Amino acid sequence: MAYQHIQIDYEKCTTPYACKKCLQICPQAVFAVLNVKTEKFKETDQNQPGSFKLTVAFGDKCTVCHDCVEACPVKALRVTYE
Repeated sequence: MAYQHIQIDYEKCTTPYACKKCLQICPQAVFAVLNVKTEKFKETDQNQPGSFKLTVAFGDKCTVCHDCVEACPVKALRVTYE
């Protein structure tokens, strides 16, 4: 059985919450952004590299349209169909 596989290069995708290009373009809403750096009584800076992490929340919904790959300004996404 064939399935889609989404790879995220975290070396390139360092500020996904500030960028949001893949989140906005994806017709299936496959991606989510998680806060990975929390400090008590302090707002997390969306432009601080490493504060947020892009994740594939609903990978089974991906239709392999490659819109996210084309929209990513740092070329951090790769979608394959295996």
